[in-house]
Amino acid sequence: MTMRLTGMTAAEAIRPVGGTQTGPMRILLADDHDLVRETIGAFLTAEGLADVHGAGSLDEAISAFRSWGPFDLVLLDLNMPGMGGLDGLDRMITVAGDVPVAMISGVAQLDKVQAAIEAGARGFLPKTISANSIAAAIRFMAAGEIYMPYALMQQGGEADGFGLKSREREVLRGLAEGLSNKEIALKLDLQEVTVKLHVKTLSRKLNARNRTHAAMIARDNSLI
Repeated sequence: MTMRLTGMTAAEAIRPVGGTQTGPMRILLADDHDLVRETIGAFLTAEGLADVHGAGSLDEAISAFRSWGPFDLVLLDLNMPGMGGLDGLDRMITVAGDVPVAMISGVAQLDKVQAAIEAGARGFLPKTISANSIAAAIRFMAAGEIYMPYALMQQGGEADGFGLKSREREVLRGLAEGLSNKEIALKLDLQEVTVKLHVKTLSRKLNARNRTHAAMIARDNSLI
């Protein structure tokens, strides 16, 4: 795996989550490719960003979580032994409890990524992104946010001049109705975390300061 180090240093990209952590984060990285585990683990450890414990299968990851926890974040390879698709994600989330669980994969297909987020993944990391991007994404997810690469979110075509897709329009309509993320999720049969991700994307695409501003822009431009 090629790891590009560009722009800000990784130490600048990752800082103690919540301001209360005095040492590196503890990450459980499960991937059946030794090179992936070693490369990511060595980078994060060398930069003092995280202590990384590796596992080569889902069963090993579950065992490691129980034996070596607590962890701040779990990263699972989508296609490693034992995963069985999203069933493995569900098993790990059940074991991990409040600890965020995210997916990593060498192949980033939009439908699979969206399905993983719908199933409760805290994010999705393509193995092709830069080391600094991995570091920033880890901090983002460990802080409780949802991460998905911008380029991946742009897949699937644009529905209007703002680049909104049909699902984003539905979420935007909910914002205009004054609904909360939870209420929009119930109305559209989505996970609340998925709605939160859509709201962040809408704010960026519309250059909106907040959800209320996004609703105003939508009305002014006849987007809903």
